[in-house]
Amino acid sequence: MNSHKNARLGFAGRVGLVTRVVRDAWSGAQTATAFGVSARTVWKWVQRYRAEGIAGLRDHASRPHRSPRRTRRPVERRIAALRARRRTGPQIADALGLPLSTVGDVLRRLGLGRLPPLQPRPPIVRYEKDRPGELLHIDAKRLGKIHPGIIGHRITGDRAVRGPRRRTGWETLHVAVDDASRVAYAELLPDESAASAVVFLQHAVAWLAQLGVRVERVMTDNAFCYTQRQPRAHADASVHAAHQRQGGTLHPNRAAGVGLRARLPLLRPAG
Repeated sequence: MNSHKNARLGFAGRVGLVTRVVRDAWSGAQTATAFGVSARTVWKWVQRYRAEGIAGLRDHASRPHRSPRRTRRPVERRIAALRARRRTGPQIADALGLPLSTVGDVLRRLGLGRLPPLQPRPPIVRYEKDRPGELLHIDAKRLGKIHPGIIGHRITGDRAVRGPRRRTGWETLHVAVDDASRVAYAELLPDESAASAVVFLQHAVAWLAQLGVRVERVMTDNAFCYTQRQPRAHADASVHAAHQRQGGTLHPNRAAGVGLRARLPLLRPAG
C-alpha cells in the first residue's frame, strides 16, 4: 500500500515518532502535538513497532486476511474448464447460473480475460549476425528539397511573409546499417536510380573497409533500384546481389538512432 498524498506520516516520520516515545520517553500527547497527529495514531505505531520491529513501520498490504464471500475453488475450476472450451463470459454465466460480474472477476483473476486464438501464433523469427560485415541492411528515403531562397510560413513560422512557390524536387537519403555492430552509413543522393544505388553501395563498402569490415551480403526492401540491370562500369564483384527483404522497412530515422555518423554535412537542415 502506498501512502496518500496528504498523509502526515511517512516511513521516516513514523521512525521519528517511535523514537521520541521509546527512546526519549515523550508522552503520547506531547508526541501527537509535535507530529500533528492524534494520540491514537501515536500508540498505533508504537505498538506495531514493539510487535514487528522497524519493518512494522512500513505500509502493509490492504488485502484482507480472509474473504468469506469469494467464489469457491470448485466453481472457479468449472469456469476455467468452460473457458477452455472457448465459452464467452455470458455463456459461462448462463451455464452455471452465476452473475456475469462474478464470472468476469474470476476470469480476470485466472488470467483468462481474453479468449486465446484458435490457431497458435507463429513464433517470431529473430536473428542477429555474429560478426560485422556479415549482413548489411540498406534502405532509401525520399526527402523534399528546400531551396535556400524560398520563404514561407512553413519555414519561417511567419504567415505575413509570403515567398515564391517553386518546385524544388526531391533528394534521396540512402542508409546502410550493419546488422551485427549497428554502425550506420548515410549519404544524400539526387535519386534512387540503379546508378545512385550502386554508387552508394560502393561508398558504403569502402567506408566500412576503412574500419576493417568486409561486407559479405546485402539485404534491402528497395528491390527495384538495387536489382535493376546495372552498368558494367559500376559492377562490384565483392558484393553479392541484393536480396528482397521480408518485413518492414528499415527507416532512416531508426538508423539515425543507432549510429548515423558518416557524411552528415550532406544532410540539409529543415529550415
